[in-house]
Amino acid sequence: MQARNLFAAAALAAASAAHAQGVMMSPDWAKGMCAAWNADPVLTTRLVESGWVKNDKGRGFKVMQIYRSDCPESPRIELRVSQKDGKAICTYGGKAETKVDTSADYMMWAETRRWVEMGKGEYGPMRAMMLNRLTFDGPMGEAMGNMGPFEGFLLLVGKVPGDTKACPAK
Repeated sequence: MQARNLFAAAALAAASAAHAQGVMMSPDWAKGMCAAWNADPVLTTRLVESGWVKNDKGRGFKVMQIYRSDCPESPRIELRVSQKDGKAICTYGGKAETKVDTSADYMMWAETRRWVEMGKGEYGPMRAMMLNRLTFDGPMGEAMGNMGPFEGFLLLVGKVPGDTKACPAK
């Protein structure tokens, strides 16, 4: 009986965590992505070392807007990344607010099932783009020079719990 209660408590905790993050690619979920970014040493260090974070058009931050293409009525979400204390830090995760400049910023979209596959590490960004599973708009040369961190970013999608059955609400 005790084992069953323990299992039920663990399942409830997992469900609560998923619910707390909200629907995948919702503004609440984006906050979890921002926190996961900041906990990832590859993203926070290598994107400074490569100079990626400095290409910000003088705004003091880079923008990545992402969305689920099979949820066409849903709003996009945005992560803003700035250089702080020698690290590439996510300073905002939420509803898309910034006008994207694709010479510095990124726009990425895929079907929900493809985001889930990439988040599980079933394939990385190069294969995803070659197979048209991930659509990308932004500075291609810069992205190509940062494939390791780019793959780490896609893996964050699998680390942040979120409901994939519903589309984010407007």
